[in-house]
Amino acid sequence: MDDYLIQNVQLIDSPALVLYPERIAHNIQTMLDMVDGDADKLIPHVKTHKMAEVAKMQVEAGITRFKCATVAEAEMLADTGARHVLIAYQLTGPKLHRFCELVQAYNWVEWASLVDNWVSAEELAHEFEKTTHKPVVYIDVNLGMNRTGHAVDEQLEELYRQLKADERFDVRGFHAYDGHLHNPDVTVRQAQADAALKPLEELADKLEEEGETRPLIVVGGTPTFSNHAHRPNVWCSPGTCLLWDWGYGDLLTEQGFEWAALLITRVVSKPAPGIVTTDLGHKAVAAENPLNKRVKFLNLNGYEITGQSEEHLVLQVSNWDAIQIGDVLYGVPYHICPTVALHDEAQIILDGEVAGRWLIDARKRRITY
Repeated sequence: MDDYLIQNVQLIDSPALVLYPERIAHNIQTMLDMVDGDADKLIPHVKTHKMAEVAKMQVEAGITRFKCATVAEAEMLADTGARHVLIAYQLTGPKLHRFCELVQAYNWVEWASLVDNWVSAEELAHEFEKTTHKPVVYIDVNLGMNRTGHAVDEQLEELYRQLKADERFDVRGFHAYDGHLHNPDVTVRQAQADAALKPLEELADKLEEEGETRPLIVVGGTPTFSNHAHRPNVWCSPGTCLLWDWGYGDLLTEQGFEWAALLITRVVSKPAPGIVTTDLGHKAVAAENPLNKRVKFLNLNGYEITGQSEEHLVLQVSNWDAIQIGDVLYGVPYHICPTVALHDEAQIILDGEVAGRWLIDARKRRITY
């Protein structure tokens, strides 16, 4: 806890998101160490931090390929030195038009997106036929998560060959997210990751043996980063590890990342004996999990979260008399990704003091395009 203490915490209005850049730098280096220093093996996701300053830190560390989920995140990356950006989302409707405008505005960036069916591919081609750009695409593959993607079957091979033969597209390979694999036992998780990816690797082998350029496979997220980091012929796309959180910290004990983002909250009321209320409501910390999996306080013991509303978090505490109105609590979010998206800015902590703020620009749905 001492390493996280903020000497001038009185300058921070709560609730607030605070970041520790030295720990972010540690996490970037740890990510690189896990791929033996080969930055070209990484295409990290930015949906966790959504901040230009964090992306710049990655670029300065030699990482130039990135993955994102929104057009706003993509624009943020283009402004920070990214050279290859994959929007890991199948675009449709107005979002596809916005992407096309972005591609033309930032023509020095190599842009890519996903398709998992021919109808969406045709929509993509129709939008880009108005430009001089040939869309770079990866086929989204369903490894068992059943959220998006095409199953690994004969029709997947047919779709790949059809897209590859169509001069309107520049097909690079496959995108495969296995977010459903998060067994705490890394050995079990390795076996699951191997089994899930095997049919897709066999398809890539077959295509290569027939004289095709071997399709690239973009695979995984943070949970299976340990499992894919040394796998040949893949790009890894961890994201949460840049900031880390309580949930993954407890689950992925083999990974050496550190909490680089905390929440600052204050006690605002003591409405009854044994009960204290803080200003950490739904609007400041992700609330998709049960009450006991939303935030963990580093400087408070003997408590239970009993309620939460938009602006308040209610705790049952064992040391009620010792807690005072205005006391500052330091909390680790259980899930950092949606938590960051609730904040407009983050306070930056250097050498134990507030040293500025970083805007979370890409939490917006639109920046320019």
